[in-house]
Amino acid sequence: MEHFAGLDVATVESALCVVDGAGKIVFEAKLASEPAAIAAALKPYAQSLRQIGHEAGALSPWLQHELKAMGWSIQCLETVHVKAALKAQRNKTDRNDARGLAQMMRTGWFKSVHVKSEASYRLRLLLSNRRNLKRKFLDLENAVRHSLKAFGVKVSAQCGRMGFDAKVRELVGHDPMLSGLCDAMLRARAVLWAEYTKLHRLVVQVTLQDEVCQRFMAIPGVGPVTALAFKSAVDDPTRFKKSTNVGAYFGLTPKREQSGTSIDREGAISRAGDGDVRTLLYEAASCLLTRSRESCSVKRWGQRIAKRAGHRKAVVAVARRLSVVMLAMWRDGTFFEPGEAEPAPRRPRKAAAPRALPKPQKHLPAPRKTARP
Repeated sequence: MEHFAGLDVATVESALCVVDGAGKIVFEAKLASEPAAIAAALKPYAQSLRQIGHEAGALSPWLQHELKAMGWSIQCLETVHVKAALKAQRNKTDRNDARGLAQMMRTGWFKSVHVKSEASYRLRLLLSNRRNLKRKFLDLENAVRHSLKAFGVKVSAQCGRMGFDAKVRELVGHDPMLSGLCDAMLRARAVLWAEYTKLHRLVVQVTLQDEVCQRFMAIPGVGPVTALAFKSAVDDPTRFKKSTNVGAYFGLTPKREQSGTSIDREGAISRAGDGDVRTLLYEAASCLLTRSRESCSVKRWGQRIAKRAGHRKAVVAVARRLSVVMLAMWRDGTFFEPGEAEPAPRRPRKAAAPRALPKPQKHLPAPRKTARP
């Protein structure tokens, strides 16, 4: 008899449920969220267990790789799909969630999620730490600017990033209390900036040593951060059946709502997937359209869309096109080709055949006018 297992993973303990082919529960337990403990609980069903399903979460990559290395067939399920399937439950508990996951594995009504490799997760951690340090740095700077406005002290934006520290000290130097308070904030800001620059240099070094990222950076507007973020988010270019699917994967395609004949609307982009990669692709597309001086077919295509539909829609369309181009370059091992320097000339139209002259008609005599009686 076949068996299927559902695993509701939590940080400390996980709920496990095993059902047979008819949907009957044969085993339930709550155990430690450790691969060894999960494997020991499933050992009696090793010969008949067909699939193990668990929801995507913080521990999902670790459990997925460890249990697969032990020889178990395990699938990571998409959270949106799982939430919709388990929404009909009256009471949401870890036990009921594990039961629902087991039934989903039995019926096959689930959607698997690609679990990235450990190398990709390391690169994503580098990028996320760099982003977090930059955000905290900007938060401290904005807090200093805003707090000093209550005392009439206005820090000009023209002082720049490097001149901000000296400018603030100069403006609050006459007030000992403000000077002491701002000094603590400025020292913390300086430490964050120093650590941020270290991570940024590391991102650049990793990108320069990666051949795929080097090819990505040949595209106008694509820098080291965008190239590395795209590579770490995709992880495996062969998992997409078509290159155009990557635009929907990053939420750059319009979403549609249709019901019967009364409702059929197309809205803005879906914003699904990795928001950081989507933002970086949008910034790269905007740079390509507005700041880059290089001419390429993608840029000219986006400029035509901007004239017809507006700048923002053109940037989204170019961002989607960039993702498709980058995936195709990675999968096929090709390089970016800017295309023709000038738009291709239009083909001359064929000369129309001369129209035949109408045949001359015989002039008929005008009708005679008759006198009225």
